Amino acid sequence: MAELAREAGITVRTLRFYRERKLIPPPRREGRIAWYDDDHLARLRTISALLERGHTLSGIAELAEAFDHGRNVGELLGLGAPTEETPVHLSPEELADYFGDQATPENLSAALDLGYLGTDGGEIVHISRRLLDVSAALVREGIPLADVLAAARRVREHTDALAELFADLVLAQGGSTDDLQRLRPLAKSVVEAELSMAMDRRVRKQP
Repeated sequence: MAELAREAGITVRTLRFYRERKLIPPPRREGRIAWYDDDHLARLRTISALLERGHTLSGIAELAEAFDHGRNVGELLGLGAPTEETPVHLSPEELADYFGDQATPENLSAALDLGYLGTDGGEIVHISRRLLDVSAALVREGIPLADVLAAARRVREHTDALAELFADLVLAQGGSTDDLQRLRPLAKSVVEAELSMAMDRRVRKQP
């Protein structure tokens, strides 16, 4: 414990306090010896970084619990299912840099529920570089992250329906899963064009 505290730049008393608050997982025990590893050190450095960014210990504890019980990236990706998205590995402090004080336990729990976030060992993984960048850009434009995530949930419902519609169209003609993959760009082009025209119509309605 003393060695871990020294490496993390904190006191043993602080480390004990973090353990009592369950901010770090328990050590591996061999008899009367407690072993801490690099994951414990990384968690302590993350706690220090988040505290420097203004997060409270209570909030950090909620974040730690959410990520400790979150799905891993393999589950989010369907264990090897085809995807065009590029996952992004992030430390908790890097995620906080993207969203500032809006990286709250409530918002991150919502992102976990949506399947935007997962875990990979001791790291956080965002399922899509494009969605991460767009979400951060909307927050920078002044849109609350909670509203962005609520909108994302509605978008998910509509896009699931569109994917089903396109799949039914192809499979009804005797197509296969390979055909769905091959024709995927056509489906994306239709959706992009229709969304573009819908945005045009919406802009014209605006007084």
